[in-house]
Amino acid sequence: MNTSAPSHWEQVYREKGEPQTSWFRPHLDESLRWIDALALPSDAPVIDVGGGRATLVDDLLARGFSDVTVLDLAESALAQSRARLGDRAGAVHWLVGDITGIDLPAGRYALWHDRAVFHFLTDDAAQRRYVQTAAHAVRPGGDLVVATFALDGPERCSGLPVSRYDAASLAARFAPCFEKLGDSRDVHRTPFGTDQIFTYVHLRRRPEAVGAPAV
Repeated sequence: MNTSAPSHWEQVYREKGEPQTSWFRPHLDESLRWIDALALPSDAPVIDVGGGRATLVDDLLARGFSDVTVLDLAESALAQSRARLGDRAGAVHWLVGDITGIDLPAGRYALWHDRAVFHFLTDDAAQRRYVQTAAHAVRPGGDLVVATFALDGPERCSGLPVSRYDAASLAARFAPCFEKLGDSRDVHRTPFGTDQIFTYVHLRRRPEAVGAPAV
């Protein structure tokens, strides 16, 4: 696993502005398309895993969501998001931690969103801990929208290796806890003018009787 060193990400967010990071885009359009299609009630608890300083939280609040959590390894990234939101930041739950080790409430979330965290987990044990955390924290019938680099996407990001997936292999990592309901490919145009290909999957939490995989 290579997301376990918060110092790496603290340095990135302290030294690089948004246009200097390849993953930045003004709005996470493909994520929002999936989220809008779910037609969730405004009080549905949502967690954005690795949300950092992404603008998804802004767009969720603008859509009326009232129970939004943003989790990231880098406190500096969350601080920048809080500063951007101003008075609205008080309406958001901010969590600093490693998604493979953090203790989240059981069955709390109706929606789990992750754009580009899971692909930084490059060993099986870390991937299993991530899925175990998601299975614990997402309520039965709850939704996951997860995006990683596609098989024809970059092999590295921010100087770190990544695991790449197509829709079938990504969904398989979350079985049997979650079933795949849909998928898409997204071409992200970076601030540097290059293209990054993402695989998106929409997953749904199976009943509690279907447990999380052992680590």
